[in-house]
Amino acid sequence: MFDYQIKDNNLLEKVILVTGAGDGIGKQAAITYASLGATVILLGRTVEKLESVYDEIVAAGYPEPAIVPLDMKGATKQHYIDMANTILSQFGKLDGALLNASILGELTPFTAIHEQTYDDVMQVNVKAQLLLAQALVPALLTSNNGSIVFTSSSVGSKGRAFWGPYSLSKFATEGMMELIADEYDNTSLRANAINPGATRTGMRASAYPAEDANKLATAEDIMPLYVYLMSDDSVDVTGKTLKAQ
Repeated sequence: MFDYQIKDNNLLEKVILVTGAGDGIGKQAAITYASLGATVILLGRTVEKLESVYDEIVAAGYPEPAIVPLDMKGATKQHYIDMANTILSQFGKLDGALLNASILGELTPFTAIHEQTYDDVMQVNVKAQLLLAQALVPALLTSNNGSIVFTSSSVGSKGRAFWGPYSLSKFATEGMMELIADEYDNTSLRANAINPGATRTGMRASAYPAEDANKLATAEDIMPLYVYLMSDDSVDVTGKTLKAQ
């Protein structure tokens, strides 16, 4: 696992947006951030899942989170702009954003990639990330140490047979991160990406249905890197894709 010692109150009084916060890695990141003192904004498609995470955070006595239901498949540029403006009006700043939400599409031979599947994966995993990041950058610049963290994959740095649109989308994600990091290199904003590795999630189970999930790292196991990139300990790190395990 990534070698970082999480400290109590690591993220005290930070405001952090987490997409895909209803389950999997996003849910665990949201709970972990809240446990370290952050006010977390939970963004996801399914209200019931977000409410469940909200209840868990409040029941634990952590700072009360906020809920933003949003379907990245259909959201427009204006939706993201309005959301960013609401965050600033309610919280006065935004310290971090974990852009975690993505879809797998289908694992197929290259010549069998379905056009609609490609469009759906690129819409959620690339275009929505672009529009969201565009809206969030001005808000993140209100922080002394703003951090935007994208989610990549091993197939986003080296192509792998049959991973089609998902692999292409993660190459694009890493490129977007590097572009933002270079463009804002002389500001308070840093941009990085995380490759979570083989983790016990629903998406992983869809991709590897015959795999023994009990042999995989849990979302909680990989949290040190997720905390590190949101903490002030990583203020000098930008433009990097880091492995959580």
